[in-house]
Amino acid sequence: MVPVMSLWIPILIAAVFVFVASSIIHMVLRYHNSDFGKVPSEDAVMDALRGFDIRPGDYVIPCPGTSKEMSSPEFIEKMKKGPVAFMTVMESGPPSMGKSLTLWFLYSIVVGIFAAYISGRALGPGAHYLAVFRFVGSSAFLGYALALLQSSIWYHRAWSSTIKSVVDGFVYALLTAGVFGWLWPA
Repeated sequence: MVPVMSLWIPILIAAVFVFVASSIIHMVLRYHNSDFGKVPSEDAVMDALRGFDIRPGDYVIPCPGTSKEMSSPEFIEKMKKGPVAFMTVMESGPPSMGKSLTLWFLYSIVVGIFAAYISGRALGPGAHYLAVFRFVGSSAFLGYALALLQSSIWYHRAWSSTIKSVVDGFVYALLTAGVFGWLWPA
């Protein structure tokens, strides 16, 4: 057994590697640029929504008040008439990536901690590189990728966008596994 505290160096280095890889994926490769489309008549839609002063948060349109209401003729008619949407409203103003990048880095550390915990309980000091790679890689993949499928299942996010993010998660898991395998205590 290897305690999590003795795996802080691989946790932090893996988080840095993942952070750099995700920056390359989003700023250089840019294959996520097609994940979101532009609504027709964007300015008119924004002008119309602005008048409602919608606070930041997650919304569904139409939104039933109860599960019983979902089967009411009025709600079914709203669904048929459309549009039907899941919508996240953010704070107005220029984009600020600082908070999101900080949270992403902290999230990468959390994934590393869980991968360290699971692999540290299963493997001892001096474990073979491939054994470490398998445990850490599987654990990190769970943290970075597997739960993303729910977005397409429940919220109808485009499967192409979700699959791209799952592939990203696979890359992050491989990087995390490689760092842990390299720096696993003897």
